[in-house]
Amino acid sequence: MTATKETRPRGARRWAIDLRPLAVPEFRRIWLGGGIAMLGFQFTAVAVPVEMYALTRDSFWVGLLGIAAFLPLLVFGLWGGAVADARDRRGVLLVSQALLWASMLALLLQAVLRVGSPVLLLALVALQSVGFAVSGAARTASLPRLVPAALVPAASTLNFTTYTAASVAGPLLAGLIFASWRTDVALPIAYGVDTVLFTAAVWATVRMPALPPEPDPDGDGSPRKAGLASIVDGLRYLATTPVLMLSFAIDLIAMILAMPRALFPEVAQERFGGAAAVGWLYGAISLGAMLGGLTSGWIGRLRRQGLVLVVAVVGWGLAVAAAGLARQLWLVVLLLAVAGASDLVSAVLRQSMLLVYAPDRMRGRLQGVNTVVIAGGPRLGDLRAGAVAAGFGTGVAWVGGGLVSAVLAIALVVVFPALLRYRATPAADRE
Repeated sequence: MTATKETRPRGARRWAIDLRPLAVPEFRRIWLGGGIAMLGFQFTAVAVPVEMYALTRDSFWVGLLGIAAFLPLLVFGLWGGAVADARDRRGVLLVSQALLWASMLALLLQAVLRVGSPVLLLALVALQSVGFAVSGAARTASLPRLVPAALVPAASTLNFTTYTAASVAGPLLAGLIFASWRTDVALPIAYGVDTVLFTAAVWATVRMPALPPEPDPDGDGSPRKAGLASIVDGLRYLATTPVLMLSFAIDLIAMILAMPRALFPEVAQERFGGAAAVGWLYGAISLGAMLGGLTSGWIGRLRRQGLVLVVAVVGWGLAVAAAGLARQLWLVVLLLAVAGASDLVSAVLRQSMLLVYAPDRMRGRLQGVNTVVIAGGPRLGDLRAGAVAAGFGTGVAWVGGGLVSAVLAIALVVVFPALLRYRATPAADRE
């Protein structure tokens, strides 16, 4: 009877976010350090496109930032996942974070010196993407080694919710900076905040326990290699799990076709007439995701995870399209927040499915693929939005993308219904 009551919480506990993973000290440090670092990263996430638009006055150049970030993600996300399966994940994190720190310092330096080069901005975004790809695969693949399997969905939700909370506060604070100072003064401040706050992530990684690769039950005991054969082995495993393949595909559809953020600098200036609006636009999606995370207690109890994932992705596309039609800033923010809540649900479900489905020896490589999807998809979406806006205007790029993504997501699962049929295994049955 006691177990039944714990698995079926009543009242507010059914909806409140599950905080049990924070009782694990190792996870608590990673969660705290990552959240602080993510707050700093949001200053750069706003500053780079604002600087690019200020230099070029062209949303297409802002969209090129997406491709500059995606190509390194594609290569180093896969390779970084293989490295995370073959080496101590703590060591991999430290090396990749050093690279991230170097890219932040370079962005700060070019802003202080007022170099004013769009090409240099693209190059530094690409360098930062290399570090992000490797660190993202190693960090997330470590999660099931830090908390019990039954707490993986709750830990994933905590990470997403904290990161999205930082993604709300960061753009709003960055918007205040750009509203209070000239762009050439605000840029070094924004980049400098990111550089300082990133120390929290490095501190958390230094305090992590060593996470050497677990023995391969089918291997001969020799060290695992992080080469092309290892990457192919991971992709081969992924090809045998259509549920994971479809979860990646539907997310790519949503992000590439419906992500509107490359349009935010232009829309903020032309539709809402001020630099402060850009902070609200960049923070709105994350605001919705944060609120969705705070009321996410029900996610860990879902059985029909595949069906709910599809509904969330379709809801994302429709909410984005509606936001593109709105002409009041508050309504755009509200609709983007609804989209963000839908994205939080889909992201947590996809991450939990991956971490529970895959054995530890494969998690780094599959997380590398996931990093390419979750980080690369929005960047390809930036390129798509910028290119369509340059040719047909921001309205077509924003509204049309949201509608097409919803239609294609439905079509995909109608043709390949494996995702709709997927049901989660209860935690009690896995233990």
